[in-house]
Amino acid sequence: MVRIGHGYDVHRLCEGRKLILCGEEIQFEKGLLGHSDADVALHALCDALLGAAALGDIGKHFPDTSAEFEGVSSMVLLKRVKEILEGGGFFVGNADITIVAQQPKLAPYIQKMRTNVAGALGIDISFVSVKATTTERLGFEGGGEGISSTAVCTIYEKKSGEG
Repeated sequence: MVRIGHGYDVHRLCEGRKLILCGEEIQFEKGLLGHSDADVALHALCDALLGAAALGDIGKHFPDTSAEFEGVSSMVLLKRVKEILEGGGFFVGNADITIVAQQPKLAPYIQKMRTNVAGALGIDISFVSVKATTTERLGFEGGGEGISSTAVCTIYEKKSGEG
């Protein structure tokens, strides 16, 4: 049986932080503010995956009040979400991520982002899409205040006897 999940996240841009998207460090003068590395794209994907399995959200599993997750790489969180899914009898089918940012331009990083996500999920890169778009300078993304991301995924329930 196929299940579909959708996730959304947003973080504020600020000085003095690295910009990490899909596990990739992006050269930019600002980074995203958050308890972890604030990888907005992976946070949206984690929520999509957990939601598809009806297992809550990223805040339930990795609360921002926990010292354990302070400064943690969101790649670690994504790998843990995969383990949670597998423990519930699910496996990932595909992932489609859209990052919304006026700047920086993300095209040079897209292939590496896809590789990072595919590796963390243990799926072929052909099942991972990462796209970037602007808002034509509208809204908080267009004004350079923050970056948002959406993610859609499919997961499947393992049949009895499947590995």
